[in-house]
Amino acid sequence: MFENFLKVLRTFGPVIVLPEKTRIAFQTRMSFAQISPRKNWLVGHLVLAQRVESPRFHKIETISARNHVHHFRIESVACLDDNFKQFMAEAYKVGSQEHLRHRSA
Repeated sequence: MFENFLKVLRTFGPVIVLPEKTRIAFQTRMSFAQISPRKNWLVGHLVLAQRVESPRFHKIETISARNHVHHFRIESVACLDDNFKQFMAEAYKVGSQEHLRHRSA
């Protein structure tokens, strides 16, 4: 599942993979996603510019007006469907700080 998650992220552009003791973070200009492998699934979060209410997210934390941490759990590769890939694409844009350029333009 990790390899599939990373493969999807790389379809949006270059990704820096930052392995840490208990998690793996992904960044472009800033960190925009994180996963922690478990025995049978992945838990993690995506940072989105807007709060998105979806059954895909079991918890949402608002860090600032344009940074909302959306927590998820992936139990199979099927969870990486087109809907979730759109969330991943939005998170990639946050990591590239595109959401800041568009707001100020």
